[in-house]
Amino acid sequence: MALQIHQFPCLNDNYSWLVHEPQANVTAVVDTPETGPILRALDQTGWTLTHILNTHWHPDHAGGNEELKAKTGCQIIGPRAEAKRIPAIDRQVGDGDEVKFGAATAKVFDVPGHTAGHIAYWFAEDKAAFVGDTLFALGCGRLFEGTAQQMWTSLQKLMALPPETKVYCAHEYTQSNARFAISVDPDNADLAARVKEIDAMRAKGIPTVPSSIGLELATNPFLRPTSQSLQRSLGMVGADAVAVFAETRKRKDNF
Repeated sequence: MALQIHQFPCLNDNYSWLVHEPQANVTAVVDTPETGPILRALDQTGWTLTHILNTHWHPDHAGGNEELKAKTGCQIIGPRAEAKRIPAIDRQVGDGDEVKFGAATAKVFDVPGHTAGHIAYWFAEDKAAFVGDTLFALGCGRLFEGTAQQMWTSLQKLMALPPETKVYCAHEYTQSNARFAISVDPDNADLAARVKEIDAMRAKGIPTVPSSIGLELATNPFLRPTSQSLQRSLGMVGADAVAVFAETRKRKDNF
């Protein structure tokens, strides 16, 4: 039986996700930006929290761990490499590990760059990847603790997932990401069409995530450092992919 995924906003621009496996009646929240909206979402769905899946240590992703564990007794699963910084962690996981979740299974990827120990969870059968702040719709996370090489390696792991995989990222950054993306990849017709669609969705208050791997491969400049049109726009024709990625990230930081 397929996972049921419930999306809701937290803080200023975070999204949180309840993931419910009905066969075993287990429910996870992916990251814990703040407890109030999570508890309201649990009330609304009628689901009981059994797990927290943390992607990284930042307070807008793990800040609600202790309160939610105290209220529900849930198990907290998080990145092994950041275990000392994940409040109340019970189980540490890393690259290649599997998280059994009722009848579903998530494969864990190490995806450092935004933080040193960031992880992502991929439910292959449900075509769902929970990527935290590594990959955004039309963007990627800032390199707070990692290098451009690390982040590009991490993104390539996600790029290799099936194109129909849904990308559940943690922030509604898409409209601002789109403005940057079109500035560095102005000849990308797929991107131009997507920018219009995003503007229309946001004008109606519609979330722009989840996205998909296929859509990101076609339009996200951070996944396209080998694209000739992007390289031309940056004045870096023939440059190494990591160098192009690093320049794209640098320009976004200053955009």
